[in-house]
Amino acid sequence: MPAPVHLDPRLLRGFVTVAEDLHFSRAAARLYVAQQALSRDVRRLERELGAELFVRSTRHVTLTADGERLLPYARRVLQAQDDLLAAFGQARPLLVDLNSPGLVTGRLVLERARGLAPGEELMARYESGLTYAAAELLAGRLDVSFGRFAGLAPALRAGLGHQPVRYEPMAVVLPEDHPLAGLPRVPLAALAGETVYAGAGNARTTEWTDLAHRLFEGRGIEVAAPAPLAVGEEEFQRIMDKTRNPILAVVSFPAMASTVVRPLVDPVPLSPVSLVWRKGLAHPAFDALRRAAAQVAAEEAWLRRPAGGWIPAVDAAVMSVHN
Repeated sequence: MPAPVHLDPRLLRGFVTVAEDLHFSRAAARLYVAQQALSRDVRRLERELGAELFVRSTRHVTLTADGERLLPYARRVLQAQDDLLAAFGQARPLLVDLNSPGLVTGRLVLERARGLAPGEELMARYESGLTYAAAELLAGRLDVSFGRFAGLAPALRAGLGHQPVRYEPMAVVLPEDHPLAGLPRVPLAALAGETVYAGAGNARTTEWTDLAHRLFEGRGIEVAAPAPLAVGEEEFQRIMDKTRNPILAVVSFPAMASTVVRPLVDPVPLSPVSLVWRKGLAHPAFDALRRAAAQVAAEEAWLRRPAGGWIPAVDAAVMSVHN
């Protein structure tokens, strides 16, 4: 088959996203397109190139040798397109990871930044945890995220910058018929003997599980064993309904059916949240996002630690030094 005269960059972007996730539905969610449309685009690219790019089965997606060969070329083409648009005042969107839909901190900062830079496009992404997002930042597939910077491995932190945004009070999500659900606030001591879900086994959120281990140490609270990794709010609630474990969360955790969210006290544990980015990031909307984070943090007193608030020493040290 003769080589194609023209390749639509959209087809290449779809291919690269599937190649990175090796999962069509997750790739489609990242691109905000229907899975069927993404599958059609990949098939079209395969026809135009005259090569099979993926081996598909009911349970796995893997790259073929031709797919492996195409991937670095496709990435270079897409980067060149982004650079060209930026050179002529058509910068690509700033990709801002908010971790999960419903969480408040990143969403409020993003909304403020959009007001400060109305001519720029800032697009939300949801990558679940900072550990996973950090690798995406360093690979250039994501620009900015939010989360616990001290929870990242030093090798990851070396390539990233951060700006403290919030000490967010932590909470516990309880089944509405749990004995502690009737309390307006749950003392940490009351969780002794409980097994609490904190994302164990989820490779995207290891920084959160580490924070839970530090908080529960010496208090008689166990971190729940890994549960099946649930993608999407409905699947997460279904799994949690089966286990009925309390869930370690933050006070702004979105409500789920048949559960209550109760702040933790005595002491008040704090989840340290930073704005995190790849060092050397250049984008016209990035400065607006940093200004927005500083403004909202000041207005909401997010960086004022409550008396008796708990935070690991490593986090206190990291949050006191930023870029």
